[in-house]
Amino acid sequence: MSLLVFSLMLVIFGLTTGEFVIAGILPDVARDLSVSVPAAGLLVSAYALGMIVGGPVITTLTARLPRRPLIVGLIATSIAGNAASALAPSYPVLLAGRFVAGLVVATFFAVAVATAVSTAPPGRQASTVARLTFGMNLGMIAGTPLGTFIGQHLGWRATFATIAVFSATALTMVLRSVPDRPAPQVGSLLGELRVFARRDVVLAIALTAAGNLGVVTVFTFMAPLATDVSGFPGAALPLLLLLYGGGAVVGNFLGGWLADRALMPSLAGLLAGLAGVLALGLPLSGHQLSAAVLWFVLGVLAFAIIPGMQTRVVATARGAPTLAVAVNASGFQLAAAFAGWLGGRLIDGPGPGSLYPVAAALTLTGLLIALSSLWHDRRRPRSPGTGGPPAPEAAPDRGAPAPAE
Repeated sequence: MSLLVFSLMLVIFGLTTGEFVIAGILPDVARDLSVSVPAAGLLVSAYALGMIVGGPVITTLTARLPRRPLIVGLIATSIAGNAASALAPSYPVLLAGRFVAGLVVATFFAVAVATAVSTAPPGRQASTVARLTFGMNLGMIAGTPLGTFIGQHLGWRATFATIAVFSATALTMVLRSVPDRPAPQVGSLLGELRVFARRDVVLAIALTAAGNLGVVTVFTFMAPLATDVSGFPGAALPLLLLLYGGGAVVGNFLGGWLADRALMPSLAGLLAGLAGVLALGLPLSGHQLSAAVLWFVLGVLAFAIIPGMQTRVVATARGAPTLAVAVNASGFQLAAAFAGWLGGRLIDGPGPGSLYPVAAALTLTGLLIALSSLWHDRRRPRSPGTGGPPAPEAAPDRGAPAPAE
């Protein structure tokens, strides 16, 4: 792994920790700011909304900027959002801080993924994405539990302050490793937007949103599920997050390996497995041992689908991969934003246990999209090793960032 990829991976670690740590400190934030847990869950929606808006807008506006100042600016904005969250005197200000922190994440991730894929050997795109997104796994397995531990012992504000300090440290490494090069050559805005007229691209983005919605809803409300349904003490949350993160590491590399060999069949199989496990979530969560195993398996399956989904978008969006990956990240966050609202309604209504069957049903929607894409693929030739569109669309991508980025 090159120093450049390693430094970008560290930034992704910080961004992931900032996104998911709220699941571990949600009750503390709610109690301190005198709001309900469902209201605190909207902090996830605010972060996700920032990514939804920022993904296409910021990526389009910054497409012609040199990579070094762009990457620095994106990281600096994230640092400012987390610092504002740490200092927020009220719930509305904290909502705004989470929105700002999420605003630049999709663009940063898109630039990183497009760069990684452009340097990958043929047939190794998904596993290359998996190595880069190992930062997400580290954020889950180490960053989120550690952030939860800090929040429980030093206060939730210390969690966001720590994330800001870590991101600033990672920024110094990025400054040393990212070359100062001119902006990449890109086509016209209209030309890049035409990529979204392709059915394969639209289905790939819809697959990301629908396929992740169920498991993101469950993860967002891990704290009430673990304490109210499974009977864990609050002090056990970091351990459960560690189990989930450990499963995420396994799932990330497993998903990359499977996607390199059979992209859409593996995605369909993984989504079917995820729907099945979520359907068993309520009976399994009734005992602490089986509940702990459940969280590990959910981590495996939730992250096993990510490399394939990212690779599917890049494979179908030849000519505008960075913009497509950014919009795809926005699709994921659209699911996260809806998850924060939906989960809150379910907790206020039938109770937290209802999250599992509803999440299973939602995941089946993603499975149907995957099966539809697979059916269309099998009616025509595919590019070797990608499971993507017909061979003419899978020509070398002249719009992708250069390997030197």
